[in-house]
Amino acid sequence: MPGNILDIDLESFIKTGLEIIIFLVAYFIASPIGKKIITSTLAKASNRENVSAGRIKTLEKLLINLYSYALFFILIVTIFGIIGLPLGPLLAGAGVLGLAIGFGAQGLVSDIVTGFFILLERQIEVDEFVTVGTYSGIVEEVGLRTTKIRGFDGTLHFVPNRDISGVSNHSRGTMRALVDIGISYDNSVDEAMAVLQEVCDEFRKDERFVEGPDVLGVQGFGASDIVLRVLGRTENMQQFAAEREMRKRIKEKFDEAGIEIPYPHQVNVTKETK
Repeated sequence: MPGNILDIDLESFIKTGLEIIIFLVAYFIASPIGKKIITSTLAKASNRENVSAGRIKTLEKLLINLYSYALFFILIVTIFGIIGLPLGPLLAGAGVLGLAIGFGAQGLVSDIVTGFFILLERQIEVDEFVTVGTYSGIVEEVGLRTTKIRGFDGTLHFVPNRDISGVSNHSRGTMRALVDIGISYDNSVDEAMAVLQEVCDEFRKDERFVEGPDVLGVQGFGASDIVLRVLGRTENMQQFAAEREMRKRIKEKFDEAGIEIPYPHQVNVTKETK
């Protein structure tokens, strides 16, 4: 008799183990398949609805996270059901625990609520250049709890959504390309402005510029230079490269015209000792 009970328990144990293994295999198969379906569906929607690439990446990361959490929850509930644990008390206990956590972790709730409105109002999206508090960089992920911002030095900042009290989005609309250049007081301002205008005319053919660039004139007077300003508007995130190339071209043209770009001089005064 004991042997029969042992055989039954062993058979039941093997059967339960096999069912758990089957569901684990199904979980690991369904997880990547579901993620691929989300990605392909959003890609088709972007082509059909003309949605921005940043918006698609933002929704993709969010939906994949939600899908992963939901699939994992289903796996846990299924395993508990196979083992034979009653699901009613389990779900009720999870609800009570969730309510207790909600009261105790108000910061987490605030993160989720703030993240929801950030996504709803489309304040920021993936691949956009933003400033959030003391952090500036490219948005890598917008989640319900945290937002990931990659700084230009490579640092990845995890910003809790509740700390996002204000957002400066530098990637909406055209961007300003501004170059200030100093010339010597001995040089002619009119001649320097004429050279700058030649450079501006060259860059008007550059596809990155949607307006200008133009020579604005004298911006200010320094200790050793007269500051001239050039201003134009470019496509998103193209302003930095355009400014660098304009500075390089201005330096080349000034060298050809014999216009000096002054730099601070340091004079060392020494006292003779007898």
